[in-house]
Amino acid sequence: AINGLAYGGGCELALACDLRVAAEHSTLGLFEVRQGLIPGAGGTQRLPRSMPFGIALEALMTGDPISAQDAMKYGLVNRVVPKDKLMQTAEALANRLLENAPLAVRAVKEAAYRGIRMHLSEGLSLETMMINNVFQSEDAKEGPRAFAEKRKPVFRSR
Repeated sequence: AINGLAYGGGCELALACDLRVAAEHSTLGLFEVRQGLIPGAGGTQRLPRSMPFGIALEALMTGDPISAQDAMKYGLVNRVVPKDKLMQTAEALANRLLENAPLAVRAVKEAAYRGIRMHLSEGLSLETMMINNVFQSEDAKEGPRAFAEKRKPVFRSR
């Protein structure tokens, strides 16, 4: 949840998160170049992986802030909400993730993060390997069983 100014290390902390929700008045930025420095906690690597490269490079080289609305437009944040709905929205998103099978969520995250740096054919092979690993879990049996029985699944991370 981003509420207000997320500059320098605050922006880099946000960039290290998988999902980001910003209050509509928030701004993000890496302004180290204005001080003769460069971001030192992953900003030069995570920002270009989180939004279009040219836009990220402009933000890194100018040090200009990015409004919450532009961050949403460029895919840097997942949602922009009024300040009074920020924590409620962020917590609802987190709770939504918690409803899913933990092993599957972890596998999806790993496949996506590793696969994005691979050629498509390698990424598809990785996905197949991950599917086979998850498919052997008790959770992979519980999910379809619960669906067929019209009940909420009880995942045990096994």
